[in-house]
Amino acid sequence: MERKKSESFNYGLAFTLLLFFIISCIAIYNAQKTGQYSTNFVIKQVEWYAVGIGIIFITMRPDEDQWDQFTWFFYGLNIFILILLIVSPQSIAPVKNGAKSWFVLPGIGSIQPSEFTKISLILAFSKVIRNHNEKFRVRDIRSDVLLVGKLGATLAVPILLIMQQPDLGTALVMIFLFFVMIFVSGVSFKLILPTFTSIIGIASGILYMVLNHPKILEKYLHVQSYQFDRIYAWFDPESYANSLSYNYMQVLKAIGAGSISGRDTSKFSVYVPEKHSDFIFSAIGESYGFVGTSLILFLFMVLIYQIITVAFHTKDQFSTYICTGVISIVFFHVLENVGMCIGLLPITGIPLPFISYGGSALMSTMFLMGLVLNISFRSKAYMFDQDVR
Repeated sequence: MERKKSESFNYGLAFTLLLFFIISCIAIYNAQKTGQYSTNFVIKQVEWYAVGIGIIFITMRPDEDQWDQFTWFFYGLNIFILILLIVSPQSIAPVKNGAKSWFVLPGIGSIQPSEFTKISLILAFSKVIRNHNEKFRVRDIRSDVLLVGKLGATLAVPILLIMQQPDLGTALVMIFLFFVMIFVSGVSFKLILPTFTSIIGIASGILYMVLNHPKILEKYLHVQSYQFDRIYAWFDPESYANSLSYNYMQVLKAIGAGSISGRDTSKFSVYVPEKHSDFIFSAIGESYGFVGTSLILFLFMVLIYQIITVAFHTKDQFSTYICTGVISIVFFHVLENVGMCIGLLPITGIPLPFISYGGSALMSTMFLMGLVLNISFRSKAYMFDQDVR
């Protein structure tokens, strides 16, 4: 029996995206009242959302087999673009805030290739895990080590290129994605536990080096000193209130001023640099208080639940791992963005998904939603399907 398209499209997920669109426009409108820029970012965000909707429709057309075949081409294309970004002249790839992470294209604006590299990694990781599990149906430590090695090799090239920009925020997202995919791939805990313990030890060692011997990391990891400044300000914000932690202190003032239900920002608004993009959460906190920020976090929980539901209903491993990757990207972005706004995590340039202003970030997240909607559309069970239980 054929299914009707009206019964297959995931209207619940689409409605959630509509709510994010409305919230984004309202939040950006409130944020731009501080007058840091003269541009009307609300109109530009509407334009980017229109582009994002087009991306969703394009992403929904291929089926899972076609995305499977397209994976390595898309992965290689992103690697090529990252290399092209590094070698391009500053006339089209300028250095901004110490990082060469954007192409500036006439009539289009700034495009950040690393945002789309995250998509190619999700597809590549999903394909590697699916193929490995099909080949090694009887698992042992040797096969698990081989799988981790394959995933590590898949991650190595793009993350090294991104660190050359450097873009530490995107690199952290990719590392988090890498470990989530290992965790859900079926690798034995006998391998996972020592691996994660080692990573925690290495991270602690790096943090110690940042605080005590930063010059060594700058030399060998090609990390810029300004990225360490964020960590210093995170540990002791009051001592750097007028310099390194100025943004952080202003964000706290804005969120604190909102109290429980927010305040009227038409009369007075706390100035926060990049309030419409990286620190959009502070604009929501100031205008709508604890109630508003809680509703935003609840909406993200609803979105993640909807993606989990799609993952459970699909019968294809490749699609399940794609959904897992999308969840990990959204979760990490929300965790880091909200965490840096309330002082739990260091400040990075990671936007709040669907809400922060930004063309590349919004297009990449809409691309991911297109993949999820594609999987949902093609995973509905037939009424007389023999595999239905």
